[in-house]
Amino acid sequence: MADKQVDREVLDTLREVMEDSYPDLLDTFLSDSESRLHELQKTADARVLSEVAHSFKGSASNMGAVRLAALCQELESDAKNKSPAENVKLVAEISGEFANVRPVYENERQHIHLH
Repeated sequence: MADKQVDREVLDTLREVMEDSYPDLLDTFLSDSESRLHELQKTADARVLSEVAHSFKGSASNMGAVRLAALCQELESDAKNKSPAENVKLVAEISGEFANVRPVYENERQHIHLH
């Protein structure tokens, strides 16, 4: 299921371009995503939600996490127009989507060690 949510071509390109730095890129993406999720989950401030969602969207997009980027885009654009409850729900969706795609990046990470 996660394959539709992650653009494999983006990952293949990154792997070729980054070469030895690719594992670090994966690690950074995973740890940054964790901390951004934590920020999203602990704030109700629409401006903060929007700013964090903006940077999260950028990294998700760079890493080929298509649906994750789209959800972050929605939060970035609409946080100030949504009720706090709606924002909490969207943050939960973002969290769930990250949980879905995370294994893809972890597998990539382990795969590198095997070669």
